Amino acid sequence: MRLLKVVIILVILILAGLAGYAYFGDMSSDPQEMRMPVELDLGAAPATPAPTDPAPTGTPATAASPAPAATPAEGTTTENDDLD
Repeated sequence: MRLLKVVIILVILILAGLAGYAYFGDMSSDPQEMRMPVELDLGAAPATPAPTDPAPTGTPATAASPAPAATPAEGTTTENDDLD
């Protein structure tokens, strides 16, 4: 019975020490700037070739054209688009 009390007290002390270390310990990381280049492929030709199968009968064959590039809204500029 006495050994059980010692084990329980040790477990409580260990848990209290672990909680104190997690709360008061210096576990914060230093902020680091990370830069990754991003390649934007806006309005370029599709990477896959167009299908060569003829259109089924009864439907006209239409070529899909890429969407036009977006323009800035009136009164806005792109001078300050730097994210740094």
